[in-house]
Amino acid sequence: PGVPPCSLPLPLAPAPALALPFIAIAGAAQAQTAPESTFDRVRRTKVLRVAAYPGALPYFQKDLASGEWSGACVVMAADIAKVYDAKLEFLDSTYGNSVLDLQSNNIDLAFALNPTPARALSIGFTHPMMIHPYGCLSSKAMTPKSWGELNKPEVRIVFDLGSLHETAARRYCPKAQLTGYKTTDECTLALQSGRADAHILAAMLALASAAKNPALGPFHLLGNPTVALPTCLGLQREQDSRVQEVLDAGTDMNRGTGPHREWPLEGVAE
Repeated sequence: PGVPPCSLPLPLAPAPALALPFIAIAGAAQAQTAPESTFDRVRRTKVLRVAAYPGALPYFQKDLASGEWSGACVVMAADIAKVYDAKLEFLDSTYGNSVLDLQSNNIDLAFALNPTPARALSIGFTHPMMIHPYGCLSSKAMTPKSWGELNKPEVRIVFDLGSLHETAARRYCPKAQLTGYKTTDECTLALQSGRADAHILAAMLALASAAKNPALGPFHLLGNPTVALPTCLGLQREQDSRVQEVLDAGTDMNRGTGPHREWPLEGVAE
């Protein structure tokens, strides 16, 4: 009372006109910081980054003199790169490390990976290139026909770490003496030198290893049970699905028309 009405403080009114521009600015900033998708990056740079595994014929083989790569997966990678009119860039890796390389955005593709639930938590997979059976190379003193023949305390088994070879060995031969090495070449050396009795391998890799090292003896396809797993391409997990769609289309076509059968066999012949 006694105070002129015009001097009373007025309540603050909402200011939607100020809030909307702020939201728009925040949205624009978020859009600007969104990571570039693999599809857009490959289209922009014209470079497709691929994990390569030294000594992993028939998939990969590196010429030490020239530094050039060859093998079935190199041919597959070149076929994919043609779609993007891109060149290939290879990063030396292993089957286990290629998953980490995808997570770290060091590469765009990893070949010849078996999908597992643990891997699928962090990377994506294409449709299968092939369904791949498993077995072993062994000392000439052994001719195993089943996993049970290896699952004994006196049998020394080797495998490359982080691979499905390790998973199969631990699943079907838990009673054996199990040793993991970083690469398949190190496993081969252990078998050659008498420090191991058997080396768990997928068929294609085993055939190539046996061809390079006749002293190892033949590949043994193990049964009871027969273990055969899909072999796929690994890729970065991201919201943009265009790379996966392109790869799935190419994989289905090449598997159906024959190249995904011919390329590995050419690698084995090499």
